[in-house]
Amino acid sequence: MAIVFDSDAGTITGLSVGGLPDGTVDAGTLATDSVTAAKIAANSVDSAELVDGAVDDSHMASISGRRNIIINGAMNFWQRATSFSVSDNIYTADRFLTEFSGLGAFTISRSTDAPNGFGYSYKIDCTTADASPSAGDMLQIFNLIEGYDAQGVKKGTSDARTLTLSMWVKSNKTGNMQVNLRDANSRMCGGTYTINSADTWEYKTITYAADTSGAIANDNTTELRLEMPVGSGSTWNSGSVPTAWETTANGDRNAGGTINLADSTSNYLNITGIQLELGSTATDFEYRSYGEELALCQRYYQILVDGGADKAIGVGFYWSSNEVDYTHRFVTDMRASPTLEQVTGTDYYRMSANNDSFNGFSGIQYTSTRSCNMYISSNVSGTAGFASDIRSRNAESFIAFTAEL
Repeated sequence: MAIVFDSDAGTITGLSVGGLPDGTVDAGTLATDSVTAAKIAANSVDSAELVDGAVDDSHMASISGRRNIIINGAMNFWQRATSFSVSDNIYTADRFLTEFSGLGAFTISRSTDAPNGFGYSYKIDCTTADASPSAGDMLQIFNLIEGYDAQGVKKGTSDARTLTLSMWVKSNKTGNMQVNLRDANSRMCGGTYTINSADTWEYKTITYAADTSGAIANDNTTELRLEMPVGSGSTWNSGSVPTAWETTANGDRNAGGTINLADSTSNYLNITGIQLELGSTATDFEYRSYGEELALCQRYYQILVDGGADKAIGVGFYWSSNEVDYTHRFVTDMRASPTLEQVTGTDYYRMSANNDSFNGFSGIQYTSTRSCNMYISSNVSGTAGFASDIRSRNAESFIAFTAEL
């Protein structure tokens, strides 16, 4: 029987198992990408048919664990609030930070408009237009990455790895948007993606070159940042897209962006499913468990009281007749010793034992990444050594701890 090759169908007929001598077909005989998953019958390749060492770590990227360097890429966690009027240097969704200067006005909110497989997206809405931005105007969104979480990039070494970004986007605007990586050594690399169809969820990827310069410190400081401009003036777009790593130049940071999200109040941009991973191939989004992703967010920010009356805070004691102390253990170790965030107001909190109402905690002390001592030194009066539970007593009561980058 004749052997027939059908290049259009990608099939070979007339060839039985054992019909070719060993070694007749090797990697050099096959064109790149000529054998795809669709052309291999189910269960046709098993472990007995693989030579020792044929599959190594470089072939396992799509099934290996813990790929996504970005925390909260699915936009599930918004501990502070779910809607914001944009200003400079504010955290919105957990781990996502704004840089803003003079480019109209925007809101950022958690949206339930999302592609299949995701519950939420990060939505940017223009509320005041700025069709002709001044030179320094801009809005960009950052995700900051600790040195501890970026060691696998091996940046600044001869073994430096490429990185690939993938995400889902939707906008009423079409055109190009730029996304950059920047490091703590004032170096950057950028790339662009194109929104092809308005009001349609689209999957986008960008691959960033490896960088043998600018090593990443193995510590808890910002060593990498993902930077996503959505509109800017000429200060930020007068150069060229840095597709190779270079010394950071402001004019290159949005040079490839053709969309100005501020040119109409009809404009919006939704983003979700953000993944940054090692290698030059984008893999399926890594779904971590809800509890695991929340704990990753709480390393940087965690809430003790989120509004409402009679929410338990803890049990404190009167250190003296006019000071109450309470030792608080954080729900997970924080990145660094945190600072206290609270909403205060007349009688927002109380000590139940003496019904002492107070406006807020005076501060925290003896702070570490694991615990702190919260103290009240005004509007309380009791017997030294006596204990009492501490509660909120107002719908606006709010207490959190922040150790953000």
